[in-house]
Amino acid sequence: MYYKFSGFTQKLAGAWASEAYNPQGLKPVVSTEAPPIIFATPTKLTSSYPTYDYAGKNKVPELQKFFQKPDGVPVHLKRGLPDQMLYRTTMALTLGGTLYCLVALYMAAQPRNK
Repeated sequence: MYYKFSGFTQKLAGAWASEAYNPQGLKPVVSTEAPPIIFATPTKLTSSYPTYDYAGKNKVPELQKFFQKPDGVPVHLKRGLPDQMLYRTTMALTLGGTLYCLVALYMAAQPRNK
């Protein structure tokens, strides 16, 4: 025997198999037609677009040779002055932030005087 939930009595009630598998009279809807096209714009073939060659030279092999050169300089400093300035600025901000946090913790740990 099959059961379904009755929305009227709020209890389980006996039912036929077709009612139990499709509750509340809902039937599965299967469309046999394709849905209509909403925006019917013509498609362009890829051959209608102009082809462009790569507009530059591949610099990757040169950069690989440059960065893999065994000259004892770390990779993050290989490009000279700009890399040194970025590195030093980053280290200064890191140290400044660490000191600021330590001072804030010290001040928070001190009791307030009334």
